[in-house]
Amino acid sequence: MDKFNQLINGDKPVLVDFFATWCGPCQMLAPILKEVKEDMGDDITIIKIDVDKNRQLMMNPQFQVKGVPTIMLFQNGKMLWRQSGVLPKDEIVRSIRQHIN
Repeated sequence: MDKFNQLINGDKPVLVDFFATWCGPCQMLAPILKEVKEDMGDDITIIKIDVDKNRQLMMNPQFQVKGVPTIMLFQNGKMLWRQSGVLPKDEIVRSIRQHIN
């Protein structure tokens, strides 16, 4: 939890993927997020949080993850954007750029 808080409170934008191993849409999102990382390079950090192993984070009132996959964009401790479900790579990249530039 401390490392997580350290990451989301940094200057560098962090995209957090709340997922579950048993979730089909989560498995579809994984390669899309890999492409997002390839597109954006060092401009962003992407971390994956397994909700089954990190219930405390999932239940945190700040995040209120009700379904997976849910992705959230943080910078300097602020949630800039969140989305549930699977989106195409271009839409994710556009949303990230819109919020960090």
